[in-house]
Amino acid sequence: MKLKAVLFSFSVLAYTGFAAQNIQNNPGSNHGNRFEQLGTILPTPNIYRTASGAPGHGYWQNRADYDITAYLDEDKRNLKGSETITYYNNSPDDLDYIWLQLDENEQSTVKNAGFQFPSTLPAFSNDQQLKATDLPEKDNGYGVNLEKVTDASGNPLKYTVNKTMMRIDLPKVLKKGEKLIFKVDWNYNIPNRIKMGGRGGYENFAEDGNDLYTMTQWYPRMCVYSDFHGWQNHQFTGRGEFALVFGNFKVSMNVPADHIVGGTGECKNYEQVLSSNQMARYRKAESAAEPIEIVTLDEAKKAEKNHSKQRKTWSFEANDVRDFAWTSSRKFVWDGMRVTIPENNNKVMAMSFYPKEAYNLYRKYSTKAVAHTIKTYSEFTIPYPYPVAQSVEAANGMEYPMICFNFGRTEKDGTYSEGTKNGMIGVVIHEVGHNFFPMIVNSDERQWSWMDEGLNTFTEYLTEEKWDNKFPSKRGPAWTITDYMKLPKDQLEPIMSNSENIIQFGPNAYSKPATGLNILRETIMGRELFDKAFKTYAKRWAFKHPEPADFFRTMEDASGEDLDWFWRGWFYGTDPVDIAIDKVTVAVPDLNTLPKEAKETKYKVEKPLQNSFEDISKIRNKEDKNITFSVDKDKDLQDFYYRYDRGQEKLYADKEYTVKTDAGIPLDAKDKEKFKNLTGYQIDFVNKGGLVMPIILEFTFEDGSKLYDKSSAQIWRQNEQKVSKTYYFDKKIKSIQLDPMRETADIDTSNNLWASNGTDTQVSKFQLFKQKQGGGPVRGGANGKVNPMQAAGKKN
Repeated sequence: MKLKAVLFSFSVLAYTGFAAQNIQNNPGSNHGNRFEQLGTILPTPNIYRTASGAPGHGYWQNRADYDITAYLDEDKRNLKGSETITYYNNSPDDLDYIWLQLDENEQSTVKNAGFQFPSTLPAFSNDQQLKATDLPEKDNGYGVNLEKVTDASGNPLKYTVNKTMMRIDLPKVLKKGEKLIFKVDWNYNIPNRIKMGGRGGYENFAEDGNDLYTMTQWYPRMCVYSDFHGWQNHQFTGRGEFALVFGNFKVSMNVPADHIVGGTGECKNYEQVLSSNQMARYRKAESAAEPIEIVTLDEAKKAEKNHSKQRKTWSFEANDVRDFAWTSSRKFVWDGMRVTIPENNNKVMAMSFYPKEAYNLYRKYSTKAVAHTIKTYSEFTIPYPYPVAQSVEAANGMEYPMICFNFGRTEKDGTYSEGTKNGMIGVVIHEVGHNFFPMIVNSDERQWSWMDEGLNTFTEYLTEEKWDNKFPSKRGPAWTITDYMKLPKDQLEPIMSNSENIIQFGPNAYSKPATGLNILRETIMGRELFDKAFKTYAKRWAFKHPEPADFFRTMEDASGEDLDWFWRGWFYGTDPVDIAIDKVTVAVPDLNTLPKEAKETKYKVEKPLQNSFEDISKIRNKEDKNITFSVDKDKDLQDFYYRYDRGQEKLYADKEYTVKTDAGIPLDAKDKEKFKNLTGYQIDFVNKGGLVMPIILEFTFEDGSKLYDKSSAQIWRQNEQKVSKTYYFDKKIKSIQLDPMRETADIDTSNNLWASNGTDTQVSKFQLFKQKQGGGPVRGGANGKVNPMQAAGKKN
């Protein structure tokens, strides 16, 4: 850098208060490839999935339409069903067999996936219920009972059940563009999901003798056949969720006449199953701006006392959905309101179903939270496309298209804590939000839990913030992930891990990806750039099957940001963020050492510098008559060195030339007054955690004022372990705080603060430039104390 430029920057300092200058670090052996491209880690782009992250011109996906009838036997707690599936082969491949999921087999002791967990002896006590181990395991009577599998004409189809998967062998090959129609009849005993666990089943309320049914994963469902995986027929173990195809559904549920049913899609026969008063309230709710009770609390309490033996059939239809779930109980209060999505003017019925045990919470908040969620997610992703969005209180949390199951009950006297209220609102937002990830942006949950849970948790956080700026979100803010990031490496897996193999599933699949996206949005990319890229991803992959590479590539393609370093560290690695202020060197300039005037130097023409070896390229280029060197064509480039090199040295030999050194602007008394308080600070940082992040600093000065500066993560690109930054201020620093807003997930904030000890005065002169040759800064020791040492400089 020439002195003139330095003096100019000092002039700016006098008015702006500070300036920053990076000191280039010698990369040496410190380069750990954190900034290298992901390269072959990502799959090779092709006609199905492009390098930009968008679906390719050859993209395809198969489809399955369902026509299902179901019979709920409340006395036997059994569900009987019959379905007709129309499967469309849109792939370029011929299929000679297909795969279906039998998820209810996970509840069976003999049909489950067999993914056992290690076990140890418990601490025995006198009241412990013990029994001899049954080997082999006895059949507990749960799981799918297949009654009949036939083609459209009723001819039996050969099938094989492998645990939670069923393969049907086709009598003839299903070619590209063809469809297959087949039928499956089945039944299963409905499990008590409170005792046995799982997403679907019944909950019994002993006080009034009623059940609340959540019918999920309840019918044999088509597996996904895709360009990136083939058949996704990995076994269902209870954790990894679902990979499903889109289609249209027609579903009829025959239930006790006093039950209220909610389901995916729109009910087509409310007028036949509701009373006239309930139907009138529903019509009113269709245009209401506040929730209207369609089935009132009094009606629900009355229904609890009478167990009707009559039956009713509810009929639902849903288009372009990947699944269908429903709920049934006589305990339900039901309310609803209309919400309009501004982006597409879609008028949606937001509704909630809940027992009296949740009334005081759900009546106040549930349907409003549903409406808020679909509106806010529509802003950040795509406009909500469906006609219905529903929340069901069922003492758990799980999501399906247009319907989800949540918790949130009051105490018996109807009171509730703030924690219960916030937890209930948070789970409603989260589960309703799943309509977007993965119900619309249809990722493979069985393989990549983070692509639905992580992306959804991130958008949930944005939605919670817009619900209440003080909402106590536990997932999303950077500082909330640090306890997890501190764990020993043997308790951590990369986000890019299969869900079945993860120890800390919640932090790994939910919190860490959500936090990473929030750091990208707030700290690395900025909100405007991030939001546009995130919406691009949602728009590109709505109603399609994205993979991780599609997300990574789209975020970069739509933003112009190279984020491979971030995906590599945050998603593929387990290193934490721990950037420390190692030391601060304080020095002041000696204004008297600055040059007062330009100098004149005599130069004598000497033989120009040349490479010691004339390589083959130089020889061939010189011999090639078709090559004309640019310097020979451009008069401005024909200085005496080039002429000398071309045999014209006699023109210049033994001649001297006077060159005026660009010494800059002499300092007058006014300039000296401006710079007399100037102090230089060199801050040395150490990357102790391994994960690179932007360096964000808050300077607090002795006069109480503050300044902020942020360097992008690329400051670490040449040395990933150590880096320094130099600042010049015209007032004294009291303290320097690294990451003052805790926005990088730094696990140790104890090494993020430097404070002046009161003795950081001028203890040596800081030569900005030598008189005879360029000078380097004086480098100092820790705690702001200067350890004078003149660094060797080179002429600029």
